[in-house]
Amino acid sequence: MKLFVDTADVKELEACLERGFPSGVTTNPMLIARANCADFSEHIRSMIDALIQYDAKIPLSVEVNTTDPAKMADQAEEFVREFGDYPYLNIKIPIGWNELKVIAQLARRHVPVNCTCCMSYNQAVMAARAGARYVSLFWGRIRDIGYDAGLVVRQVKESLRVSGLETEIIVGSIRHLVDVNEAIQAGADIVTVPPKFFPQMCAHPKTDEAVAQFMTEFQAWEQAVHATHLKRAA
Repeated sequence: MKLFVDTADVKELEACLERGFPSGVTTNPMLIARANCADFSEHIRSMIDALIQYDAKIPLSVEVNTTDPAKMADQAEEFVREFGDYPYLNIKIPIGWNELKVIAQLARRHVPVNCTCCMSYNQAVMAARAGARYVSLFWGRIRDIGYDAGLVVRQVKESLRVSGLETEIIVGSIRHLVDVNEAIQAGADIVTVPPKFFPQMCAHPKTDEAVAQFMTEFQAWEQAVHATHLKRAA
């Protein structure tokens, strides 16, 4: 089980890298737009710089920003030329009949592909057979259309196991903290999580209560010991 950071915000990424837990990073055109960057290439480079600074050596998925499969292929090649010096670069390609050609072309060149926007078992299986290194199943959106996201993940996981494919399942579209727990328990290899959830994953009121009790009793003991020393010195 691995946790990826789903962000294009460099400060959010750095805050996670400082804590040492990320196993990867995913971005998409919406996250890039929300990061309010001035230049796409410079922004991706700043993310790569942050990964290098923290010696992260983890996958970074950069998504194409066109809906034309022919242009996707060109854009993927451009990303490889521009960012391929980072050895853990992955290209995100959305699932689709014509998009499978792009996935297959990149796979034949040993360019890792994260096939994104998968909402069904069929889509994930097709992407895996085309050579995708990762298939991204959108947990929240699958539930939006009335399907059991956990069941879809389990079915895809079992089919990948039986077929012997090394494709890993990424679960994205995390809306609630419980989604992370349920996706892991369903067998996701990776959950890509918006940074706002990570502090919540570390927090528990009983933890705060226990730490406060430990410190209160230690401080009382420390004060008693100090008073005893003062009395003896007198």
